Amino acid sequence: MTDAAENSGRQQVKVITVTGGKGGVGKSSVSLNLGVALCLAGRHAMLLDADLGLANIDVMLGLRADKNILHVLHGECGLGDIIRTGPHGIRIVPASSGVKEMVELSPQQHAGLIRSFSSLREPIDFFIVDTAAGISDMVLSFCRAAQDVVMVVCNEPTSVADAYAQMKVLAKDYGVNRFRIIANQVHTLEEGKQMYRKLLAVVDRFLDVTLELVACIPQDANMKNAIRQRSCVVDMYPQSPASRAFKALAARACSWPIPPGASGHLEFFVENLVKKPA
Repeated sequence: MTDAAENSGRQQVKVITVTGGKGGVGKSSVSLNLGVALCLAGRHAMLLDADLGLANIDVMLGLRADKNILHVLHGECGLGDIIRTGPHGIRIVPASSGVKEMVELSPQQHAGLIRSFSSLREPIDFFIVDTAAGISDMVLSFCRAAQDVVMVVCNEPTSVADAYAQMKVLAKDYGVNRFRIIANQVHTLEEGKQMYRKLLAVVDRFLDVTLELVACIPQDANMKNAIRQRSCVVDMYPQSPASRAFKALAARACSWPIPPGASGHLEFFVENLVKKPA
């Protein structure tokens, strides 16, 4: 059987890495709410908590996770054994928190961890990777493994500056040349657009990359209320301003194209993690 025949009828998985140059910009909330919004739209979504040393997605949802990625790396269980189910069927891959070993994984270990997901055969349409902030080897590895890198920025000078620094490293050292921008926690749509224009002006001057503003998520008291209730805003407050913004983002993400082939930068899902025909 030829490769073309073997791959016909298979559905590729869309891999989205959600990252940010600065901590505290709301990456985990964006990742979780985007994933649940995709599930509400009828898609199968899986979320990897890839802040491997300070993981918190399972805590945010009040999920009991007896085992996590650390146990997989130690050979104590398989990847499928640690996956949990969250609101509306989103699948959660928990990581460990406060474990120094996870922060100090080598690039080879990152690559091995990433490639281990190619063995999964769950029905997945979207795989969302919630990374740590900054430019560690771990963050860079997961950004390179994605088809789309979503950069979360809030309206603080350090957030914009750190986002630029992260994009600079990814572009100049690793050939990542397209970023989708989310302006998070904005008071108005215009505030989000102005923040994007500031970032775009710096990027256009110094980097050869493409930016696209894909969402402006408004400040919404319901976000904090949902977190206190160990839930997410699109589930608890489906008609709130933030929920509507996340649902619009999910609808937009469904139209993002999947590249025809891997670039060689560990884009493992493009060729390996596919949904087999029934």
